[in-house]
Amino acid sequence: MNKSLRKAVIAGNWKMNKNRAEAKALIAELVPLVSEAGCDVICCVPFTDLETARKAADGTNIKIGAQNCHWAENGAFTAEISAGMLKEMGVPYVIIGHSERRQYFGEADETVNKRVRAALDAGLTVILCVGELLSQREQNITGEICAMQTKIALQGVSKDALKNIIIAYEPVWAIGTGKTATSEQAGEANGFIRGVVEDLYGKDAANAITIQYGGSMNAKNAEELLDQEHVDGGLIGGASLKAPDFAAIVKAASRP
Repeated sequence: MNKSLRKAVIAGNWKMNKNRAEAKALIAELVPLVSEAGCDVICCVPFTDLETARKAADGTNIKIGAQNCHWAENGAFTAEISAGMLKEMGVPYVIIGHSERRQYFGEADETVNKRVRAALDAGLTVILCVGELLSQREQNITGEICAMQTKIALQGVSKDALKNIIIAYEPVWAIGTGKTATSEQAGEANGFIRGVVEDLYGKDAANAITIQYGGSMNAKNAEELLDQEHVDGGLIGGASLKAPDFAAIVKAASRP
């Protein structure tokens, strides 16, 4: 982390977990544990939990995010949710391009870009996910994959709008597998992505953008990962469902 240049952000991705009662209880448990956090704290919850979570977090330092949004403002898109709907609910953050959306639901780089731009147009802050498959890492093309995904996702995004984007580097092979990139691998990939942003927008913009690591960050390995200069926080999966574990990661990111 380099807090002199950019924010540290810990975001929990609850995925398809927790009903409304469970969401309310988890946030209530989490509130006192992170009340003095020295980083931004976000919980990205299922659509059905958004209203409950927002009310539970009201008046606290916990912000609420969604896990996806559509690129259209409205229309015949059964089961989709627009960015404007999230904005109207008072939900300020949205994850876009998560590997599970790409893997299971046919999300493509081009549709990630359309969703990013729609979210930005609605005034949301985007957590943009990029990352390589295991086969791609073994082929030594991690850099090429991350550069392609980042460049396409940011196509048409202005330098000013970039201020409302957080990038999360998520090696797909380390999501939900228990495997974690070494701190050096995470730092190297995040640094490469920062270099891509510099090529697109300049050094000041690259220095200012928060780039998280996602991929089995947990209470035990958070400090080591966050010690890397270019790792500015985490997009946390399983560990975000247990308040003590999530709070321990927030604590690691709260160091000066």
